[in-house]
Amino acid sequence: MVNTTIKKQVDLLTDPVASTLKQMTVPMIYGMILLMTFNLVDTFFVSLLGTQPLAAISFTFPITFTVLSLTIGLGIGTSAVIAKYLGRKEHELAKNSATAALYLAAIIVGLLSFVGYHFIDEIFLLLGASEKLLPMIHDYMDIWFFGSIFLIGPMIGNSVLRASGDTKTPSIIMGSAGLINAILDPILIFGWGPIPEMGIKGAAIATLISWLVGLVFVLHILIVKKKLIHTKFMSLVDMVTACKGILHIGLPAAGANMLTPIAAAIMTAIVANFGESAVAAFGVGSRIESIACLVVLAMSMSLPPFISQNFGAGNMHRVEEAYKTSIKFVLIWQVLIFAILLLIAPLIADVFAKEQAVADIITLFIWILPLGYGLQGVIILTNSSFNALHKPMVALVLSIIRLFVCYVPLAYLGSIFYGLEGLFVGALLGNFIMAIISYNFFVKNFHFQNIEIEVAK
Repeated sequence: MVNTTIKKQVDLLTDPVASTLKQMTVPMIYGMILLMTFNLVDTFFVSLLGTQPLAAISFTFPITFTVLSLTIGLGIGTSAVIAKYLGRKEHELAKNSATAALYLAAIIVGLLSFVGYHFIDEIFLLLGASEKLLPMIHDYMDIWFFGSIFLIGPMIGNSVLRASGDTKTPSIIMGSAGLINAILDPILIFGWGPIPEMGIKGAAIATLISWLVGLVFVLHILIVKKKLIHTKFMSLVDMVTACKGILHIGLPAAGANMLTPIAAAIMTAIVANFGESAVAAFGVGSRIESIACLVVLAMSMSLPPFISQNFGAGNMHRVEEAYKTSIKFVLIWQVLIFAILLLIAPLIADVFAKEQAVADIITLFIWILPLGYGLQGVIILTNSSFNALHKPMVALVLSIIRLFVCYVPLAYLGSIFYGLEGLFVGALLGNFIMAIISYNFFVKNFHFQNIEIEVAK
């Protein structure tokens, strides 16, 4: 059993760059396909309840994504620190960081969810939700905030595994959680046998159960099989030292990630001016975007451990090759995805919309925004690479520029002059401008950093 695991484990420091990235990314893609598809199934079942429940759950996306983004940011810090330690062969320090990350994430996410739970009405009214939608939002978010504490283990645990070069196990965990969620959704939403119909509350309970199973699964892998976290309490000194290293990258990374749902919240508020049908369609479009960009998201998880380990080992030529190879691939790949979405746009609209107004907006969304998903991929991979190089503040600044100088302002201006079509075109233009800025900045910064390393040698 041990020998089989070793054979499947890639060597991030010596194996060929392109094939190594492929071996790391493909399992992540499978896992994310399952997870994203099952999440889309979640939206589909809620859409069967009507436009109002679909609008209610669409309003929750920016808030749930804020908590998820915070956890992802801490996971980025965890992965970068652990991968760098592993690149330097400092295994005990890597184990300290993995253990500390779980405690740290539990405290931070718990506090954030506690605050969110007590200000649900104020938050969603600010987002533009109507009073009549608040009961349905409560049905979902009351349970979601409580269950968010169970999300920590799978998210942080997967980051630890990826840092070691294992992307297969995280994909299995993600896929399993998504499958459980998809199976439970229709049962809990519409009722089955002795189980009563719960509506939108059932969708939240299904999500909570899937997270709980994922938590048990990942803790078993980390503690029993991989032995990547301590089973005893660490000393206070080791804990503080490990937390500082994680927070140095994790806080800026979390901040950058949390800017995305904040921007999404602003976009949702702008879209809300065009009615509940527009909000419902925008929510469907956002879920479709998650699936359309899953290869980019998978690469954003597999590329950083590769870069961090080689950065720790001083293999900067492998870092540059990995970055440029990834950028070329996502640009070509997302053009193909755009072409496919154009062909199936009417089918997607028919499946997810019970009203023609919603279907028309979903189609409009698909015809415009996916054209920029490759450009969005350049931005995401550039930020991931800066985090992996332990330059999180650079990634944070680029995220601020992208969302609040390019993306949201141009989308808002477009909505003023040309309605929803102008909003989508403005967002597309924002991604185009920021992709050029991000790539050029990385290339210049990378060469400057290479010079610094050579001087230090």
